[in-house]
Amino acid sequence: MQNLPVYAIVFLCGALVLYLFQKLISAIDKSERKYPNTMDPKIIHHMVDNYRINHLDAINKTLGLDDAHSVSFDLKTLKKFITDIEYQTKKRNSSIGIAALGIRFYYAAYPKEGEWENMANEKAIGKDYAQKHTLIMIPTLKKKINQGSNLDYDFNPLDETTFIIKERENDRPVTLMAMSSDAGDAQSRQVMAQNHGQLIPPAEAAVEIY
Repeated sequence: MQNLPVYAIVFLCGALVLYLFQKLISAIDKSERKYPNTMDPKIIHHMVDNYRINHLDAINKTLGLDDAHSVSFDLKTLKKFITDIEYQTKKRNSSIGIAALGIRFYYAAYPKEGEWENMANEKAIGKDYAQKHTLIMIPTLKKKINQGSNLDYDFNPLDETTFIIKERENDRPVTLMAMSSDAGDAQSRQVMAQNHGQLIPPAEAAVEIY
């Protein structure tokens, strides 16, 4: 019974330390949320105008298009894609942390309308998207090579063979191994990627600020 006050003091001190630690973590989280990445609107306008005046105008004149100048994805789609990358990667290799993962945005263009049979499974895309610019997101995996430099390699979280980097012959650049050609299930033949954003045009441009 004599030790009871001592135990009580130790318990209270431990509880106080835990409380202060939680408050510290919460303060750090709030601090990170308080200062998001920003850009000067003037710079955004300048860069967007540079694209429209030069690149977009050249594309439209050369190909006879009214090409898309923006693409948007809803937050739910982006969050799911990011979560899927993390989950599928961890499922196959639990040692890979979030710091090693990323996303590469490829500039791409939809097929001509006459070649649309290749897009038969892409029900979310209408033929008014034909030949227009889009973005395709591909997961990347950071790896150290040579003298320890870090490079972000495209990889497929659904296929563990793409997690491995293999040196090509004759000192060519390091590359990811190709996907296994004898994979048995349909999922392993699919590459994790994200497209299907809303293009403007054909969508209404009135929603844009820039």
